[in-house]
Amino acid sequence: MTFSEFTFYFFSTILVLSALGVITARNPVHAVLCLVLCFFTSAAIWMQLQAEFLAIVLVLVYVGAVMVLFLFVVMMLDINMARLREGFWSYLPLGGVVALLLVAEMVIVLGGRYAGFGDMPAPPPPAAGYSNTKELGRLIYTDYVYPFEIAAVILLVAIVSAIAITLRRRKQTKYIDPAQQINVRRGDRVRIVSMPSEKKEQG
Repeated sequence: MTFSEFTFYFFSTILVLSALGVITARNPVHAVLCLVLCFFTSAAIWMQLQAEFLAIVLVLVYVGAVMVLFLFVVMMLDINMARLREGFWSYLPLGGVVALLLVAEMVIVLGGRYAGFGDMPAPPPPAAGYSNTKELGRLIYTDYVYPFEIAAVILLVAIVSAIAITLRRRKQTKYIDPAQQINVRRGDRVRIVSMPSEKKEQG
């Protein structure tokens, strides 16, 4: 076994174990920390695949921003664990099917050398001055520009929908209309009353 294969299997084992920790941990904070470990090991595997830009983006965006936000939200929320476990058995058949598919995919990948997949040549090393960031940008804005724009539109619709759902009017919600604040007049807020001065009588 070469050093490259050893590092791949090492990080893959950590990735699988941390993924199991995400779905089996009873404490939500522990589940989030296991997910952070998943992202770190995934970034390490991407580094081994010479996808440095994707690995750095995964660490900076997901681990540095999204997962920290998730962690703070989970720590601030009072999650009822008993209520979350009530629907466990209802999702078990679907989860079992997904688990069998994942096991089948792993068997195909790990047993590929016996099916002749191991005889395929490795990709050639990149030339001097090669930048995967530049190549990724070139592919996105040339060959995959339409799928990229469609994904951007879908994300925009999702953002607008989330804002619309959050800002919908409820009877119990107190809100302030900025238009009414702008159109208010001084006489509606302050009334000046003229009162005659009075002198205190000395006894």
